[in-house]
Amino acid sequence: MSEKSTANSADNAKGPSWGAGAATGVGSMPGGDARDAAKTVTGSLETLPYLPELPARGPGADMIGRTAGLLVEVYAHVEPSGWRISDRPGRDTRRARSWMREDLDALEEFTQGYQGALKVSAVGPWTLAAGLELRGGEAALNDAGACRDLAASLAEGLRGHLAEVRRRVPGAQVVLQLDEPSLTAVARGRVRSASGYRTYAAVDRGVLEGALRDVIAVADGPVVVHSCAPGVPFGLLRRAGAAGVSFDFSLLTEREEEAIGEAVEAGTSLFVGAVPGTDTPLSDPAGSVMGVRTLWRRLGLSPGTLAESVVVTPACGLAGASPAYARAALAHCVRAARSLADNPE
Repeated sequence: MSEKSTANSADNAKGPSWGAGAATGVGSMPGGDARDAAKTVTGSLETLPYLPELPARGPGADMIGRTAGLLVEVYAHVEPSGWRISDRPGRDTRRARSWMREDLDALEEFTQGYQGALKVSAVGPWTLAAGLELRGGEAALNDAGACRDLAASLAEGLRGHLAEVRRRVPGAQVVLQLDEPSLTAVARGRVRSASGYRTYAAVDRGVLEGALRDVIAVADGPVVVHSCAPGVPFGLLRRAGAAGVSFDFSLLTEREEEAIGEAVEAGTSLFVGAVPGTDTPLSDPAGSVMGVRTLWRRLGLSPGTLAESVVVTPACGLAGASPAYARAALAHCVRAARSLADNPE
């Protein structure tokens, strides 16, 4: 990797642009109305709103298809088994790009005059490689060359996408979120083949880190990596240049605690999924983040760093929630984050 790319990765890992006591969402929202989703997100989140994803609209609005529409000189179409790489852009690619334009139009409408951090998300290189099929039906993950090509195409596509977001919302400090729910499975050799009778070989940690670092390097701002799967590799993500790691707090085990402490001490922000992502009665906001305070004490971290290091989020996307609960969950995250700032101990 070039010296310039290395410098960019280091810059991305510097201090956050969203301030202390922040809250945000993970990405997806219920329903299919882009304007309604953008209005809800921007109205609920003052310090770190985000570009909503609406997978209920169907193929092309789903996680893999939405990101496939951003790729440069790599195209994909829908098969019964999922998204498959194509020779040329077809109806599915055009639909994904059309929905992204619709989402950006809605975001632009509701962020007029906005100044501050703004989060956009895309699937990261390894979840994309696990979720996109080659022409023969096996995942791109099965071919090291295909993985490299996908990562390069994704990096170039994100460069253009982030520039478009900055053009539409000129006051935004854009934060890129890479969604990597399959990363741990890729690292441990647990992604199943097309037949389901075997798994693909585990990818070397250095190769995993290198691809992530190259994609992170294209973002002229902080990059957060999200995974709602167990066993998030905090150390690997920190070394790759991630400024923040987003995870489901309920899946955390003692095995990750040392890595979390090291990440926080190195300046990595924690996007803590502390609020359920589907309809459920919500406790008081302070109670939702009580476990975070307890973890801080157990790790011997300074209470004064808590609100600066933690961003409160739902446990995962809100696509499976009712619209009313999605609004309530985002508001609850805001109040929970404020409680951390007001009473870190």
